[in-house]
Amino acid sequence: QVQLVESGGGLVQAGGSLRLSCAASRSIFSFNAMGWYRQAPGKQRELVARITSGGSTNYADSVKGRFTISRDNAKNMVYLQMNSLKPEDTAVYYCCGMTVMRDYWGQGTQVTVSS
Repeated sequence: QVQLVESGGGLVQAGGSLRLSCAASRSIFSFNAMGWYRQAPGKQRELVARITSGGSTNYADSVKGRFTISRDNAKNMVYLQMNSLKPEDTAVYYCCGMTVMRDYWGQGTQVTVSS
């Protein structure tokens, strides 16, 4: 059973920073890609950032230049550095491990940005 465990969420003022972490129970090389999604109340879950096993990254337009996704293959960790946070970044953030057969999800971590 694959487990993804997020941490690092919290309450921060607008303009502040947070770093989310995702710990995987197996080698992250076993995933085609790792991603961070978020879901705000009343909205659909959306992709925030994604990093492939080869290290290629892509970001939602709304976070480009502010968020950075990275991975530590030795530690089976994926990170999301979030800078210049805005109130509209408030959401539950989920780590996702993507394979050909299925996606695996963490339980989510709440990020709240106050104005």
